[in-house]
Amino acid sequence: MSRDYAGLSDGDLVALVRGGRPEAYAAIVARHKAALYRLTLAHVRDAEEALDLVQESFVAAHGALARFDTTRSLRAWLSRIALNKCRDWARRRRVRAMIARFLPVEAAEAVADDRIGGEAAAIERDSLARTLAALDTLPEALRAPLILCAIEGLSQAEAAEALGLSVKAVELRIRRARTELRDRTG
Repeated sequence: MSRDYAGLSDGDLVALVRGGRPEAYAAIVARHKAALYRLTLAHVRDAEEALDLVQESFVAAHGALARFDTTRSLRAWLSRIALNKCRDWARRRRVRAMIARFLPVEAAEAVADDRIGGEAAAIERDSLARTLAALDTLPEALRAPLILCAIEGLSQAEAAEALGLSVKAVELRIRRARTELRDRTG
């Protein structure tokens, strides 16, 4: 991020982009790309797809920047765009899977995972896999608020804005999500 832009607020950066300073958008991307990547990765579980979705999110945000309300949280707005891109991706994936059922299946070679190292790493991966699997079983209405607040560190107000819900609804959904996860993971 350029030193000229590092100290500016998100609203100031948006104003600069709107005023014809496209390099200010690079500062927005640099500031928020890691958070959006973690958010999309938590939803799609594929690093390459997550990178593509982050890029699509920033392209869409750039195109809609004229409509952004600078009194609101830019991170919440970007998160909402990213979540919508994740939902679109999931829909496309379901359609492709349905179509694939009717096409001939070709045999694939099994590829060994040579990254496994040590009993502790295997246990940690197993624990993480169980937690992620339990997270995946949550309904989207519970999973999204939990990811935004617990993993991404957004406030409940920012998550509410990103999801189009009330703060109380986000609070309730997080509580329900944690209860369900606790029940599912023991």
